[in-house]
Amino acid sequence: MAEHPTFEVNLERIENFEFNVTFDWEQVEPILMDEPPPLGGAKGANAARLLGAAVGNCLSASLLFCLQKAKVELETIKTRVVGEIVRNEKGRLRVGKMDVEIQLIGAGDDVSRLQRCLSIFEDYCVVTGSVRKGIPVTVRVVNESGQVLHEHSE
Repeated sequence: MAEHPTFEVNLERIENFEFNVTFDWEQVEPILMDEPPPLGGAKGANAARLLGAAVGNCLSASLLFCLQKAKVELETIKTRVVGEIVRNEKGRLRVGKMDVEIQLIGAGDDVSRLQRCLSIFEDYCVVTGSVRKGIPVTVRVVNESGQVLHEHSE
């Protein structure tokens, strides 16, 4: 792997606030982005929602990778990200914080097998580590019955 790998995302305006987004992986389908009313028609996710998806996906994938390496079996992972839009000191809208909850389905109740992964997975999430430089991100991992297995806030 290159010392500083790069990626490329291209956006092209379709009409109004709709943009077609393509990626540097040809096998990945383009996505449509749009703003919510009154600017756009909410025909696709907006940038704040994609940022939330990126944080949630990165954390989920990082945890899944570690669990697979530790040979922890599970059915699936369900992740919910709730972002809060706030106004800054100039009155401009900003993503003020994100709360992430990752639910492990079918992992059983043996928390001891999960502990190492729960203690390190956030450090390996490229996106969350970068986003946290400007946006607080709290992370909670729960089992399918809602028992909190891990909690971290910054």
